[in-house]
Amino acid sequence: MALSVVPAWLPLASRFVTVVVAATMLPWFAGRFWCQYRQLVRAGWELADQLQREQQLIADQARLRERARIAQDMHDVLGHDLSLIALSAGALKLAPDLEEHHQKAAGDIRARAAAAVERLGEVIGVLREETDATPMDPTNSSLTSLTSEASAAGLTVELRTGGEADDVPPVVKRAAHRVVQEALTNVAKHASGATVTVHVTHTAAETKVVVENGSPSSAANQRPRPRSGGRGLIGLQERMRLTGGSFDHGPHDGGYAVVARIPHTPSPPLAHSASRGYELPQEHRRARRRVGRALVAAVMVPLVTGALLSGALMGWEILSASQSVLDPRDYARLHVGQDRPEVERFLPDRQTNYRPLTAEPTGDGVTCEYYAMTADRFDDRSGDAYRLCFRKDTLVSLDTITP
Repeated sequence: MALSVVPAWLPLASRFVTVVVAATMLPWFAGRFWCQYRQLVRAGWELADQLQREQQLIADQARLRERARIAQDMHDVLGHDLSLIALSAGALKLAPDLEEHHQKAAGDIRARAAAAVERLGEVIGVLREETDATPMDPTNSSLTSLTSEASAAGLTVELRTGGEADDVPPVVKRAAHRVVQEALTNVAKHASGATVTVHVTHTAAETKVVVENGSPSSAANQRPRPRSGGRGLIGLQERMRLTGGSFDHGPHDGGYAVVARIPHTPSPPLAHSASRGYELPQEHRRARRRVGRALVAAVMVPLVTGALLSGALMGWEILSASQSVLDPRDYARLHVGQDRPEVERFLPDRQTNYRPLTAEPTGDGVTCEYYAMTADRFDDRSGDAYRLCFRKDTLVSLDTITP
């Protein structure tokens, strides 16, 4: 029963597919696309707000870097000077020809200078951050003057230089000055009785700075030392990183050594995380991917669905056509005057869906049936049919119809 009813629907197959795709699937995909588009717009506004906040953060970070730059130079310059003051006061306190109350005053000056160095370190620790700004020029950039001041304050310092310093870039000179200054400050604070040797070697490619000191004297070991958080060495490491050089420090032959290599043509340091602020946020990227998938689905799903429906209908038509083919040998056995039961023994299960546009025989009670000659669409007889007409269950005509 189903095989005889379903073929009557086949002429409406293309119209059915169009209605399903146009009236059902396209509105659903259009609504989904609109939803994804609104999510993308919302993500865009969120990105704009985020960029505005990041611009404000960049401005705030610039101000903080400026404060950190000033704090760094305060630590380098003032910390060095205060350490030399404490060292000079300690040497003055030990002078044998000084009166007792003067020695006491010198000891008080030394203690206050040491406390000032400690408080300065605490303040700098709060303000200090990573910065790529060029530090301020030191008050006196001469290494000779720097070592002379340290010697006048009581340190035993020997300066050894090598190579031509005339062509050394100013930024390299400042970095070398800071390395020597910080190393001498640390010696004054932690090994005031030690002998210090400063080696500065200039080549065509780099400047090498080595500051070595021996073990402190026993008198220096008995003096109280200010606490230190190592911020100066951390700052030097950052300076060397920004200039593209290297910085090492550690115990050496019973004392301590600081080694810095500063290239004359430094490579730019790696960018910090602030440069990543312009990347699209994760939510925005997700929204863009969802919109892209929605567009692909809006195009591909109707096409795939239509292709599947068309393929199913085509397969059904081929199956129907194969069940409506009247074999030419069976057709040759038919003749006018046969009864329907006798004719039906040679007929297929169903009629063909194709109806040639030819006039049918007329008359009372005349009904005609059509059967395909072949189910092969590539056969020359495709579309041709046999027409059998009955009157009161008797075959009255049979002929071949060609469209």
